[in-house]
Amino acid sequence: MSTVPLRVEDLPHYTYDDYVQWEGRWEIINGVPYAMSPAPVLKHQRLSLKIASQLDALLENCPKCSVYQAIDWKLTEDTVIQPDVLVICGENPNEKRLEITPVLVFEILSPSTSRKDRVLKYQLYEKMGVKYFCIVVPETNSAEVFVLNKEKYRETGEFNQGRISFDLGPCELEIDFGEIFV
Repeated sequence: MSTVPLRVEDLPHYTYDDYVQWEGRWEIINGVPYAMSPAPVLKHQRLSLKIASQLDALLENCPKCSVYQAIDWKLTEDTVIQPDVLVICGENPNEKRLEITPVLVFEILSPSTSRKDRVLKYQLYEKMGVKYFCIVVPETNSAEVFVLNKEKYRETGEFNQGRISFDLGPCELEIDFGEIFV
């Protein structure tokens, strides 16, 4: 008995309607499910909190921009992701999920999600027009910062200390990476 090789088109293709029925934390990218478990480790959680807290304090006087952690962002019917930390500027039309493009996204790498964050999410954020994308690497206490330039990301540098400015449109802020990696 011969076996037929599995083809991509033979795999199930999931949508947002499937996603909302699942238990646990998941993402779907182009209809392919990605488990978000186990839960992030302590250092990941601590970095996420420090980033979100610093952003929240910096945006305290900006009525147009808001900071969120791990919220569902529905890009299409078959792509729903959860950035670790993000900033939106403007009104989001839905109370259950994000439907507008963030201006700034932080992804904190984990061994199980590193490739997805560096490749798939990088491409998604670039395609969706996320102005700033920061990849935080806990093992090296550093962040790689990318800025969208003519629809393509350009790396502005790798930071483990020092400050970098972000022009979010309605407001500007300056993140101190030295405060994040202490």
